[in-house]
Amino acid sequence: MTFRDATPVDATAIDAVFRESFQATFAHLYASEDLATFLAQFTVEGWAEEIADPAFAFRVIEDAEGIAGYCKLGPISLPATPEGPAIELRQLYLLDRAKGSGAAQALMDWALATARARGAAELWLSVYIDNHRAKRFYQRYGFEDRGPYAFMVGNHADEDRLMRLAL
Repeated sequence: MTFRDATPVDATAIDAVFRESFQATFAHLYASEDLATFLAQFTVEGWAEEIADPAFAFRVIEDAEGIAGYCKLGPISLPATPEGPAIELRQLYLLDRAKGSGAAQALMDWALATARARGAAELWLSVYIDNHRAKRFYQRYGFEDRGPYAFMVGNHADEDRLMRLAL
């Protein structure tokens, strides 16, 4: 597996990874119309715009089959109250074939280094309350639970947890 910064050319592959990973993990939680409404917010053009925007940072992992995961950092969009300069870990998604390979740790290490290099004193994220694997992963890095957050998927409100790491 190799890691590199994403380019706008990767937008289609990132969109595919996002959709496959999100649906594999969460689709069973939602009515089909809520899931469709949520996924419609994401477009290849939108991904390409974010990748090209210097306010965001993307890292991809590739294997022989192509992009198998990515991590995205961006400005704070969560209802968080940072105590200093902050950045948000917006997404860290892997396809099943990349899970257990060390890819998640490598992407998180990149996210931490990139956040620090951009002058952030805090890294924020949200995680679904019942995504125990992800919560344990973030807790191992020292993220602390900062309270509930309603993550909307169509008209369905999930309970997510806001998490913060002091850098």
